[in-house]
Amino acid sequence: MSELKLLITGSKGRMGQAILRAAETQSVAVGASIDLGDTLPDALAKCDTVIDFTSHHFCDELLGECLKQKKSMIIGTTGHTNDQLAAIREAAKTLPIVFASNYSVGVNTLFWLTRKATELLGPDFDLEVIEMHHRMKKDSPSGTARTLVEILADVRGLEYDKDCRHGRFGDVGARSPKEIGVHAIRGGDVVGDHTVIFANVGERVELTHKASSRDTFANGSVRAARWLVGKPAGLYDMQDVLGLKG
Repeated sequence: MSELKLLITGSKGRMGQAILRAAETQSVAVGASIDLGDTLPDALAKCDTVIDFTSHHFCDELLGECLKQKKSMIIGTTGHTNDQLAAIREAAKTLPIVFASNYSVGVNTLFWLTRKATELLGPDFDLEVIEMHHRMKKDSPSGTARTLVEILADVRGLEYDKDCRHGRFGDVGARSPKEIGVHAIRGGDVVGDHTVIFANVGERVELTHKASSRDTFANGSVRAARWLVGKPAGLYDMQDVLGLKG
């Protein structure tokens, strides 16, 4: 068992339970676990790093307490407001934080492949992203889909807020050369499917990742917590953890 001690939030939920299993599998100690109604400060004091996949609504309280106690963070929540994103960036000046839209090794490989494919295929290919999740997911598009669109936009020199097209309805006219379409599907118990489509006249390239278990995200988050030990303050993501940058 490692000396690292984790705080697992939302420990009674499906993701919290998966993280508890992943910590045991990777021989990482869990110093405390909390859920609704439990006290954060006392639990955090027993731990080195918190892994949070609960809700972005918990973000402000958790950031504040981690700053107070100088604890590192693994943030797996999505749907943050612009103010919350700014607060995370500000906290990372003091704390080491891994903040990723997806902790799956496979999805982060998809991120890498998406960037390379966009660079290689060039501007003649139309770009679309499709994601599907279970019926209980509250935010849309998924954080992973947003990251994929941001990668596409970065390579093409576009802007997410300006050039992203969320679905289409009615007489929308012909597709513009610059737009990036993103489409969210909800139903059943789908853990997470993401497809990036590169479409040109006469040919189409599709990159797809399908997750069938939350364990893949849980395993990645514990791996990130282990990687974060001893790192200086800064804002990291799973590309850093997996050595995919550069």
